[in-house]
Amino acid sequence: MAVSSTHEHRYERAPQKKGWRTFLRPGWVFGVLAIITFSYFSFTFLAPWQLSRDGAIVERNDQIEAAFEVEPVPAEEVFDAQGGIESEEEWARVILEGHYLPEDEVLMRNRPVDSSPAFHALTPFQLNSGEVILVNRGFQPPFEGGVPPMDTPPTGEQSILGHARFAEQTPMSPPIEDQGYRQVYGINTEQIAEVTGTDLAQDYVQLAEGQAGEINAIPVPMLDRGSHLSYAFQWIAFGIMAPLGLGYFIWAELKERRRVRREEAELSVDAASAEQTTDRQDGDTDSGTMGTLRTTLLENDTPGLAPTGTTTSASSGARSRMLHDRYGDSRPDHSRKFARRQRERF
Repeated sequence: MAVSSTHEHRYERAPQKKGWRTFLRPGWVFGVLAIITFSYFSFTFLAPWQLSRDGAIVERNDQIEAAFEVEPVPAEEVFDAQGGIESEEEWARVILEGHYLPEDEVLMRNRPVDSSPAFHALTPFQLNSGEVILVNRGFQPPFEGGVPPMDTPPTGEQSILGHARFAEQTPMSPPIEDQGYRQVYGINTEQIAEVTGTDLAQDYVQLAEGQAGEINAIPVPMLDRGSHLSYAFQWIAFGIMAPLGLGYFIWAELKERRRVRREEAELSVDAASAEQTTDRQDGDTDSGTMGTLRTTLLENDTPGLAPTGTTTSASSGARSRMLHDRYGDSRPDHSRKFARRQRERF
């Protein structure tokens, strides 16, 4: 009976969560929510964002190609009455006839060109028709950490060629005056008009290379799409792979749960079989012990039989071998193996 109680204690297991209740744990819930959120943003924000950037670059490249396929036109044909241009007219090549206003020039600071810091000269240009258009004459790298000397624009009547460009948003940093120059942080014509006191057109012109007043002409962007399209495809792929990965982990978890239940059933069968064998062996052992005891008493009372000590020693050896066969190395410890697997999983 003691051995049977020991077996019952050995094969007792903590109850396991079964079925879909396993996936109600906080770890699984947060993991599922994170994957759903990631896939949602991949499809609705990240991929469309990269696609929109790629579309904007393609549109810009088409406009630049079209600008060089046609002859330049007077600025009055591109800029409207408020000095603005249409979206499809950006990068169009325009001709400006008039003269510079060097006294109203400002510098744009900290605007890199080819990944190098630079100062840009922004000079108003008055057309013969009276409108004033801001012209970006080019750039200079910083001189010993400060403002570089800028060449003044030529005086008198000029005819220059440039690209029509959209004005920028108002920069967060306000204009400053440093080393004798009025300086701004972006090409916002409304802000520059307030600084200079000049009525400027809404948009501006980027001076082409080799024109009068050019310092270092800003290069036209290369007709390269970049990697935005491939990035968009990657986000779409990630948005698809994340739910698939979640499905795989759920399938693996269910498969593992089924394996655990199967092993528990096998251990229960082994435990029941072991208990039955133990009960039979204990009964046989008790009967043998009583028979041996009676034989020993008879031998002690009968002259010429073997000594009592010899029979008792043989009986103890048989008992030891029986216990070794029952609990020794000849029988694998399934309970310990199962407990180790449980620890590894949880």
